[in-house]
Amino acid sequence: MSGAEVLDVARDALLTLVLVASPLMLIGLIVGVVISLFQALTQIQEMTLVFVPKILAIFVAMLVALPFMADLLQGQMARIAARIIAMGS
Repeated sequence: MSGAEVLDVARDALLTLVLVASPLMLIGLIVGVVISLFQALTQIQEMTLVFVPKILAIFVAMLVALPFMADLLQGQMARIAARIIAMGS
């Protein structure tokens, strides 16, 4: 395997990682900002207030986005398996 092929596999893996993780990270970011705004407006400075809604929102987002994430990971594995098979031939 040449250096260019290794870089191509690494680039594809990083792109897949970003696409798989981004829905959950964006939901966590949005919920965190909304709760921070709520805390600033109401002057409630409770540090643990952020965790429960964020965990619940990420869990729901994971249930919704799981088919999308599984398809991306399956496609990545299929591309890696195809490269391994092509190298063996």
